[in-house]
Amino acid sequence: MSQKGRPRAFDRDAALDSAMRVFWRKGYESASMADLTEAMQINAPSLYAAFGSKAALFREAVELYSDKIGQRIKYSLPTAPTAKEGVADFLMQTALSHTDPDQPHGCMVVLGALHGDDGAPDTPCALLKERRLDNVAQLRARLERAVREGELSADIDLQQVAEFYATVQHGMSITARDGATLAQLKKTADAAMAAWDSLISR
Repeated sequence: MSQKGRPRAFDRDAALDSAMRVFWRKGYESASMADLTEAMQINAPSLYAAFGSKAALFREAVELYSDKIGQRIKYSLPTAPTAKEGVADFLMQTALSHTDPDQPHGCMVVLGALHGDDGAPDTPCALLKERRLDNVAQLRARLERAVREGELSADIDLQQVAEFYATVQHGMSITARDGATLAQLKKTADAAMAAWDSLISR
């Protein structure tokens, strides 16, 4: 009688975490199957059996990144007493995360797949674009709440403010990958927050 339900000989969660770090460090296109199987300590047939395809593995890796890293960066947006404090911590957590010596520098969502699929749907590029736009949406949602609570004027261009701080964060990711230090990224965050009063006075 053949055995059914035989457990896989590897830890799927640990393998996914390893794959996430490969994609984070190399990007989707540059991460070869050899890179992935070596990091995950499995062979190619086991990878396909567990995850389906490289693209499907990448989608799971992005989800894991968003849960482990992204949520930590964005935690203060809804919890801080004011929108200004939430945005300031959003940038500060970005600086801390993107220069953490125990993980690849920069942001996987910003750097993981920027081109190569001509904007086609259901691709790594489209997936990360959606995640980046979601960052803008979360920033705007916090600003809208600040308007409702009387912290900000309803006349402010909230979309512009949200896009400005998302763009700063994306730039911090690129400079972190290029070797910027925590101190340098903190200065960038401070400079961006110095623009707050000008942005909300319009």
